[in-house]
Amino acid sequence: MSRSHDSQRRSLSQTRRNAVKLLASLPLAVVTPWPALARRTPPATAGPFYPTPSMRFTDADNDLVRISGVVEKAGGKVIALKGRVLDSKGAPVENARVEIWQCDVNGRYLHTGDRQRITRDPGFQGFGHVVTGADGAYAFRTILPVAYPGRTPHIHVKVIDDGRELTTQFYIADHRQNAGDFLFQRMSADQQEAVSMIFVDGDDGPETTVDIVL
Repeated sequence: MSRSHDSQRRSLSQTRRNAVKLLASLPLAVVTPWPALARRTPPATAGPFYPTPSMRFTDADNDLVRISGVVEKAGGKVIALKGRVLDSKGAPVENARVEIWQCDVNGRYLHTGDRQRITRDPGFQGFGHVVTGADGAYAFRTILPVAYPGRTPHIHVKVIDDGRELTTQFYIADHRQNAGDFLFQRMSADQQEAVSMIFVDGDDGPETTVDIVL
Protein backbone atom coordinates (compact mmCIF):
# COMPACT_ATOMS: atom_id res chain seq x y z
CA MET A 1 0.00 0.00 0.00
CA SER A 2 1.40 3.42 -0.96
CA ARG A 3 2.20 6.05 1.59
CA SER A 4 -0.31 8.36 -0.09
CA HIS A 5 -3.15 5.86 0.21
CA ASP A 6 -2.29 5.11 3.85
CA SER A 7 -2.26 8.80 4.64
CA GLN A 8 -5.67 9.27 3.05
CA ARG A 9 -7.11 6.38 5.07
CA ARG A 10 -5.78 7.83 8.33
CA SER A 11 -7.18 11.22 7.40
CA LEU A 12 -10.64 9.75 6.66
CA SER A 13 -10.60 7.79 9.94
CA GLN A 14 -9.70 10.91 11.88
CA THR A 15 -12.51 12.83 10.17
CA ARG A 16 -15.01 10.16 11.20
CA ARG A 17 -13.80 10.25 14.80
CA ASN A 18 -14.11 14.02 14.86
CA ALA A 19 -17.66 13.77 13.49
CA VAL A 20 -18.63 11.24 16.18
CA LYS A 21 -17.19 13.52 18.90
CA LEU A 22 -19.12 16.47 17.47
CA LEU A 23 -22.42 14.57 17.46
CA ALA A 24 -21.81 13.36 21.01
CA SER A 25 -21.30 16.93 22.19
CA LEU A 26 -24.60 18.13 20.77
CA PRO A 27 -27.60 18.30 23.17
CA LEU A 28 -30.19 15.61 22.72
CA ALA A 29 -33.37 16.74 21.03
CA VAL A 30 -36.34 16.72 23.40
CA VAL A 31 -39.47 15.44 21.72
CA THR A 32 -42.52 17.09 23.26
CA PRO A 33 -45.67 15.04 22.66
CA TRP A 34 -48.87 16.73 21.55
CA PRO A 35 -51.13 17.42 24.53
CA ALA A 36 -53.71 14.68 24.96
CA LEU A 37 -57.21 15.79 24.09
CA ALA A 38 -59.57 15.89 27.05
CA ARG A 39 -62.40 13.36 27.04
CA ARG A 40 -65.46 15.18 25.73
CA THR A 41 -68.62 15.14 27.80
CA PRO A 42 -71.28 13.12 25.95
CA PRO A 43 -74.41 15.06 24.95
CA ALA A 44 -77.87 13.99 26.05
CA THR A 45 -81.45 15.07 25.51
CA ALA A 46 -82.78 17.97 27.55
CA GLY A 47 -85.95 15.99 28.14
CA PRO A 48 -89.45 17.44 28.27
CA PHE A 49 -89.06 19.40 31.50
CA TYR A 50 -86.49 22.11 30.80
CA PRO A 51 -88.09 25.11 32.56
CA THR A 52 -88.50 28.15 30.35
CA PRO A 53 -87.70 31.56 31.91
CA SER A 54 -91.37 32.21 32.70
CA MET A 55 -91.55 28.98 34.74
CA ARG A 56 -88.48 29.72 36.88
CA PHE A 57 -88.33 31.49 40.22
CA THR A 58 -86.93 35.00 40.26
CA ASP A 59 -84.25 33.45 42.44
CA ALA A 60 -82.42 31.27 39.90
CA ASP A 61 -78.97 31.26 41.48
CA ASN A 62 -76.68 28.28 42.14
CA ASP A 63 -78.29 27.34 45.48
CA LEU A 64 -81.33 25.20 44.67
CA VAL A 65 -81.95 24.29 48.31
CA ARG A 66 -83.03 27.79 49.37
CA ILE A 67 -85.43 30.11 47.57
CA SER A 68 -85.21 33.79 48.37
CA GLY A 69 -88.24 34.87 50.41
CA VAL A 70 -89.30 31.28 51.19
CA VAL A 71 -88.83 30.07 54.76
CA GLU A 72 -89.05 26.38 54.01
CA LYS A 73 -85.87 24.56 53.02
CA ALA A 74 -85.93 21.94 50.27
CA GLY A 75 -86.42 18.32 51.23
CA GLY A 76 -83.90 15.65 50.32
CA LYS A 77 -80.19 15.10 50.96
CA VAL A 78 -78.21 18.28 50.30
CA ILE A 79 -75.12 17.87 48.11
CA ALA A 80 -72.47 20.07 46.53
CA LEU A 81 -71.95 19.64 42.79
CA LYS A 82 -68.86 21.29 41.36
CA GLY A 83 -66.28 21.04 38.62
CA ARG A 84 -64.79 22.97 35.72
CA VAL A 85 -65.82 23.74 32.16
CA LEU A 86 -62.92 22.91 29.81
CA ASP A 87 -62.26 22.99 26.10
CA SER A 88 -61.09 19.94 24.15
CA LYS A 89 -57.44 20.70 25.03
CA GLY A 90 -58.17 20.84 28.75
CA ALA A 91 -58.00 24.64 29.06
CA PRO A 92 -60.57 26.35 31.33
CA VAL A 93 -63.50 28.11 29.68
CA GLU A 94 -64.31 31.50 31.20
CA ASN A 95 -67.76 33.15 31.16
CA ALA A 96 -69.61 29.94 30.30
CA ARG A 97 -73.18 29.79 31.60
CA VAL A 98 -73.86 26.51 33.40
CA GLU A 99 -77.48 25.57 34.13
CA ILE A 100 -78.85 22.61 36.05
CA TRP A 101 -82.40 21.40 36.63
CA GLN A 102 -83.83 18.30 38.25
CA CYS A 103 -86.94 16.96 39.92
CA ASP A 104 -87.53 17.57 43.61
CA VAL A 105 -87.40 14.97 46.36
CA ASN A 106 -90.95 13.91 45.46
CA GLY A 107 -90.02 13.31 41.82
CA ARG A 108 -91.71 16.38 40.35
CA TYR A 109 -90.17 18.99 38.04
CA LEU A 110 -90.55 22.76 38.08
CA HIS A 111 -92.45 22.64 34.81
CA THR A 112 -96.07 23.19 33.82
CA GLY A 113 -95.96 20.03 31.72
CA ASP A 114 -95.26 17.79 34.70
CA ARG A 115 -98.78 16.66 35.54
CA GLN A 116 -97.98 13.97 38.07
CA ARG A 117 -100.48 13.88 40.91
CA ILE A 118 -97.90 14.59 43.54
CA THR A 119 -97.21 17.74 45.50
CA ARG A 120 -94.25 19.78 44.34
CA ASP A 121 -91.71 20.61 47.05
CA PRO A 122 -92.27 24.37 47.63
CA GLY A 123 -88.77 24.78 49.08
CA PHE A 124 -86.88 23.43 46.06
CA GLN A 125 -85.75 25.90 43.41
CA GLY A 126 -85.75 23.29 40.65
CA PHE A 127 -83.46 25.27 38.33
CA GLY A 128 -80.27 27.25 38.84
CA HIS A 129 -77.37 28.73 36.96
CA VAL A 130 -73.86 30.10 37.44
CA VAL A 131 -71.22 31.73 35.21
CA THR A 132 -67.68 30.37 35.25
CA GLY A 133 -64.67 32.47 36.20
CA ALA A 134 -61.16 32.50 34.74
CA ASP A 135 -60.51 29.03 36.14
CA GLY A 136 -63.61 27.60 34.45
CA ALA A 137 -65.04 26.54 37.81
CA TYR A 138 -68.74 26.07 38.57
CA ALA A 139 -70.48 25.07 41.79
CA PHE A 140 -74.05 24.29 42.86
CA ARG A 141 -75.80 23.44 46.09
CA THR A 142 -78.68 21.10 45.36
CA ILE A 143 -80.14 17.75 46.41
CA LEU A 144 -79.14 14.21 45.62
CA PRO A 145 -81.23 13.33 42.55
CA VAL A 146 -84.05 10.83 42.99
CA ALA A 147 -85.67 8.39 40.60
CA TYR A 148 -89.07 8.88 39.06
CA PRO A 149 -91.08 6.48 36.88
CA GLY A 150 -88.99 5.38 33.91
CA ARG A 151 -85.71 7.07 34.84
CA THR A 152 -82.75 6.50 37.10
CA PRO A 153 -81.72 9.47 39.32
CA HIS A 154 -80.05 12.22 37.27
CA ILE A 155 -79.35 15.95 37.03
CA HIS A 156 -79.81 17.81 33.76
CA VAL A 157 -76.96 20.14 32.76
CA LYS A 158 -76.66 22.73 30.01
CA VAL A 159 -73.55 24.77 29.16
CA ILE A 160 -73.73 27.81 26.89
CA ASP A 161 -70.52 29.49 25.74
CA ASP A 162 -69.97 31.88 22.85
CA GLY A 163 -72.26 30.13 20.40
CA ARG A 164 -71.48 26.64 21.68
CA GLU A 165 -74.09 24.70 23.63
CA LEU A 166 -73.88 21.33 25.33
CA THR A 167 -76.75 19.57 27.09
CA THR A 168 -76.01 16.47 29.13
CA GLN A 169 -77.11 14.55 32.23
CA PHE A 170 -75.18 13.53 35.36
CA TYR A 171 -75.83 10.20 37.09
CA ILE A 172 -75.03 8.67 40.47
CA ALA A 173 -72.10 6.30 39.98
CA ASP A 174 -73.05 2.61 40.43
CA HIS A 175 -76.69 3.35 41.21
CA ARG A 176 -78.67 0.12 40.88
CA GLN A 177 -81.21 1.69 38.48
CA ASN A 178 -78.56 2.80 35.97
CA ALA A 179 -78.54 -0.68 34.46
CA GLY A 180 -82.18 -0.30 33.41
CA ASP A 181 -82.05 3.32 32.22
CA PHE A 182 -82.33 3.56 28.43
CA LEU A 183 -80.33 6.81 28.15
CA PHE A 184 -77.55 5.70 30.46
CA GLN A 185 -77.21 2.39 28.62
CA ARG A 186 -76.86 4.12 25.22
CA MET A 187 -73.43 5.40 26.27
CA SER A 188 -70.10 3.62 26.16
CA ALA A 189 -68.33 2.77 29.43
CA ASP A 190 -66.03 5.79 29.02
CA GLN A 191 -68.98 8.10 28.39
CA GLN A 192 -70.82 6.74 31.41
CA GLU A 193 -67.77 7.40 33.55
CA ALA A 194 -67.51 10.97 32.24
CA VAL A 195 -71.00 11.85 33.54
CA SER A 196 -71.04 9.79 36.73
CA MET A 197 -71.04 11.52 40.11
CA ILE A 198 -68.79 9.95 42.74
CA PHE A 199 -69.45 11.41 46.18
CA VAL A 200 -67.00 12.09 48.97
CA ASP A 201 -67.43 13.66 52.40
CA GLY A 202 -66.91 17.42 52.20
CA ASP A 203 -66.87 20.08 54.89
CA ASP A 204 -70.62 20.66 54.47
CA GLY A 205 -71.72 17.14 53.52
CA PRO A 206 -71.52 14.97 50.41
CA GLU A 207 -69.87 16.55 47.39
CA THR A 208 -68.98 15.49 43.88
CA THR A 209 -66.75 16.92 41.17
CA VAL A 210 -67.57 16.49 37.49
CA ASP A 211 -65.65 18.38 34.81
CA ILE A 212 -67.48 19.32 31.62
CA VAL A 213 -65.48 19.18 28.39
CA LEU A 214 -66.95 21.04 25.41
